[in-house]
Amino acid sequence: MHLPTEADICAARENLEDITVRTPLVPFFGRVDKHAENTPQIYLKLENIQRFGSFKLRAAANAIKSMPASKLEHGVVTASAGNFGQGLCAAANLLNVKCTVIAPDTAARIKVEAMRALGAHIIETTFPAWWRVLETRESGVEGQFIHPVCEQAVMAGNATLGAEIMEDLPDADIITVPVGGGGLACGIGAAVRAAGSKAQLIAAESETSMPVAGALKHGKPVEVNHTISFIDGMGGKIVLDAMWPLLKDVLSGAVSSTHEQIADAIRQMATHHRVIAEGAGAASLAAALHLKPNQLDQAQKIVCVISGGNIDTAVLKTIMDGRTPT
Repeated sequence: MHLPTEADICAARENLEDITVRTPLVPFFGRVDKHAENTPQIYLKLENIQRFGSFKLRAAANAIKSMPASKLEHGVVTASAGNFGQGLCAAANLLNVKCTVIAPDTAARIKVEAMRALGAHIIETTFPAWWRVLETRESGVEGQFIHPVCEQAVMAGNATLGAEIMEDLPDADIITVPVGGGGLACGIGAAVRAAGSKAQLIAAESETSMPVAGALKHGKPVEVNHTISFIDGMGGKIVLDAMWPLLKDVLSGAVSSTHEQIADAIRQMATHHRVIAEGAGAASLAAALHLKPNQLDQAQKIVCVISGGNIDTAVLKTIMDGRTPT
């Protein structure tokens, strides 16, 4: 695989013109702790208000619209914890194509039910079995398998988000992005390069799943501890082999936030912006709020990709009550 080209990104924008919305980039008005002499301005790229509550619609819709009709005769299949599945179901509905989603039994109920409401056939399995599908693409289900990360068209769809950031804030210094499989980071990285920007891309992770930090430290994908938590939209036990060369190429570093820091980021966005973000979506803000002093000294403008807003109501209530979910 390779990073999307400028032509790939332009084609994706055309594919998505009548499907996705251009989400706003807004200044963050919450609490910023001053760790260095310079206190940068933080901006939020609000993909949580994208149709179906996540950036994944960009990736899924571009993937399905890039395929010939002959490959869609028996439907499409994916492995998803929820957001990519919702995007794929929505795109499949537009073209009257069947959609099957293999989901981990740890997925947020709000996401599973949303996929069912969109008409998807849901197959729930254990997290290890679900991860094996991601690694092998072997689903055992009839239909065209569309990987939620390792697809050129998926990354190109994600790159449209990065292109919007570059148009709205061409002088951004740092972009923090939640990393699960890495397709979003690679797409944004491609768009940053296509724009001629020197913005640094920082991976946002949580303390209970740090595969990117592990890979950057060791120079290759290494298996790390992965604990199931309310931050269900990102992270895993290892960086996929196919994605590592691309991630290594676009990332400047990784920041791992605690559950308390991510919950605080969710709370701040809800309080100051009336914006609802899920755990993975808020991890990018948590990362920006806890960058190292030397990173802050080099940055005037930081963009946080708020990747999704599909959070369970009970989890959100716990956070807004001032507590941190498990």
